[in-house]
Amino acid sequence: MDFIIFAPIWHFLISINMATFRQRALDEASMHTAQRFYAEEGPVSGYFGKNVLDLEKMQDYMSQQAYEAVLASVKFGAKLDRGVSNEIASGIKAWAIEMGATHYTHLFQPLTDSTAEKHEAFISVKDGKAFEKFDGSALVQQEPDASSFPNGGLRNTFEARGYSAWDPSSPVFIMDGTLCIPSVFVSYTGEALDTKAPNLKSMHALSEAAVSVANLFDEKVKAVNVNLGVEQEYFLVDESLYNSRPDLMLTGRTVIGHTSAKDQQLEDHYFGAIPSRVSSFMKDFETEAYKLGILLQTRHNEVAPNQFECAPLFCEATKAIDQNMMLMILMQKVAEKHHLRVIFHEKPFDGVNGSGKHCNWSITTDTGVNLLSPGKTPTKNLQFLSFYAAVLRAVHKHHYLLMASVATLSNSYRLGGNEAPPAVMSVFSGSTLYGVFQAIMNMNDVKESSASSQESIKIVNSIPEIFPDNTDRNRTSPFAFTGNRFEFRAVGSSQNVATAVCVVNSIVAESLNEFRTYVDALESAGEVRSSAVMAVVRRFITEARDIMFEGNGYSKEWEIEAEARGLRAVKNVPDAYEVFNEEQTIELFDHLGVLAPNEVEARFGILNETYVKKLQIEARIIGDMCLNHVIPAAVKYQNVLIENIKGMKEIFGDEYLGLCSSEIETLKKISKYINDVSSDVDSLVEARKKANRIEDIAQRAKVYSREVKDMMEKIRISTDNLEMLIDDELWPLPKYRELLFF
Repeated sequence: MDFIIFAPIWHFLISINMATFRQRALDEASMHTAQRFYAEEGPVSGYFGKNVLDLEKMQDYMSQQAYEAVLASVKFGAKLDRGVSNEIASGIKAWAIEMGATHYTHLFQPLTDSTAEKHEAFISVKDGKAFEKFDGSALVQQEPDASSFPNGGLRNTFEARGYSAWDPSSPVFIMDGTLCIPSVFVSYTGEALDTKAPNLKSMHALSEAAVSVANLFDEKVKAVNVNLGVEQEYFLVDESLYNSRPDLMLTGRTVIGHTSAKDQQLEDHYFGAIPSRVSSFMKDFETEAYKLGILLQTRHNEVAPNQFECAPLFCEATKAIDQNMMLMILMQKVAEKHHLRVIFHEKPFDGVNGSGKHCNWSITTDTGVNLLSPGKTPTKNLQFLSFYAAVLRAVHKHHYLLMASVATLSNSYRLGGNEAPPAVMSVFSGSTLYGVFQAIMNMNDVKESSASSQESIKIVNSIPEIFPDNTDRNRTSPFAFTGNRFEFRAVGSSQNVATAVCVVNSIVAESLNEFRTYVDALESAGEVRSSAVMAVVRRFITEARDIMFEGNGYSKEWEIEAEARGLRAVKNVPDAYEVFNEEQTIELFDHLGVLAPNEVEARFGILNETYVKKLQIEARIIGDMCLNHVIPAAVKYQNVLIENIKGMKEIFGDEYLGLCSSEIETLKKISKYINDVSSDVDSLVEARKKANRIEDIAQRAKVYSREVKDMMEKIRISTDNLEMLIDDELWPLPKYRELLFF
């Protein structure tokens, strides 16, 4: 009764302003319905790969000599002869123009976890006549500005020249009327300024090392390829609601926002029926993905509301990485048609599951053998154990580097929670394999005697046949074996997986090289090959025993045990980056020819600089939202309460205190939170200024990670409390219940 007396006039005044911002966004969102924009007639097989110039199509557009040159480059990494590049370019141009392309671009992957492109028109003029021009030099090389991309000191601002160069191992394709040429990106002096070039080098290093070990069992193996399957998780938000959240627009996550009363606690979203509007979006981007040769096979609801996943079939790693980057671009373009926004940030919403990009990694010989797939014969099993042991030892030796490779600001909000892999590395093998490893480690020392050799072979013979379903899945393990591959679950959903894959390839290559060296030494000493191999398998498994863990990685007990085992957890992102300065890391990449020491140093600087810049943006946006959105809304409601309390006093006199006790308490809380937010925003600005005065970028990142980040978290607590106290109609920002349940 008391509130009703004074509420009408205030609600009338509120309603005048209410049609702005949040309510307008909600009204617009309610009008967005399910539609299809890219539907194709007939089965997928009829248009699959339509926009890709694969090897089969190339035969129709170029001579046999030109085709064989491309084939040799794709299959065996042979360098393209400049003499045939013009002919190859002519064939590609003919296909592209036939497909309606008017421009071409070298699509490269700078050190920003995204792609970059500079479009050039085919059209040219001679003697007043227009014609399409695209020669070998344009195909093989382009010159984007190298000074405006992250370079970690490899380039000066005034030294702008950089080169993108065609990577024939990934096919060219058409997107939005533009011929896209997958490329590497290097500086004028040849240093890698991208993620692709080092990854290609790591694959070459791994192939050489893996061939050397595979030849112990089959001398016909000449090459080993990395296969990759990239699962992509993402959130969807209505574009009207998205545009009403400055934090989502500028950072990809909500820096403030109280959790919804209902989120994922009922576990009813995971694998549930896909909403019709989302289903239409999925079908459309799948259609366009199929045209680009991306073999998407899986779609489903993920754990959190409005969280989803898509996954392709396995393919060669370079192609898989390029396709994942293409897919992210494609999804964002298609989402615009559906008035949706795709959010790839690892933790856009507090209190619900974040998003990852699980990388399913395996290695296969050119003879068609998956080296991580157990066999039915002792020899096959011994080969499998050799490669498995090499991976185990590699992950153990470089476990901190592997976790640091996926440590970013956005991924740090996700890792370590009970929703994603822990921030400490472990390998899950499954009970069957783990039992085998225990048996191998418990053997007597392998000696040169025939008895020891027979004992080793007996252990190999006793290994049971292992099927994929003999190995359970452990979602708490960052690096889990799933039957014939390893699943690296810690990669963030917004990241370019090339960085993590490059590290995996490199550490395994180093381990395999050492494996072969030790086997050769034992054979030279007179050991039978099978016995020598088994001895090294046992050595590697024993050395890596601390990385093996079959239990719950989310548990506090594992956190304590992991530390006791000497496993280093990523507790602070800039601290983790210091691993790139360690001699072991520098020597790893330099010895394999993947990254030179100055390139590793550059990446260390870029990682810290990116961390600072992203956190700086988040700090600025939380200050802006507090001063321009939260505090004004809180003051408005504060005034409503004040006027109500005044009116009650005028009517009821001294009795008003008892009648308005709840309003008074609410007013006190709101006033306190307003003061806290205002004061803390000032402190946040001062913390940023203090950090920005630190010249060393690594030290600046560490101050940001502690002082600035901690102050942001303190501000969020106050703003989220205000959201729960202020009249819903006055709150200016779309709430979690609206963002997650559109």
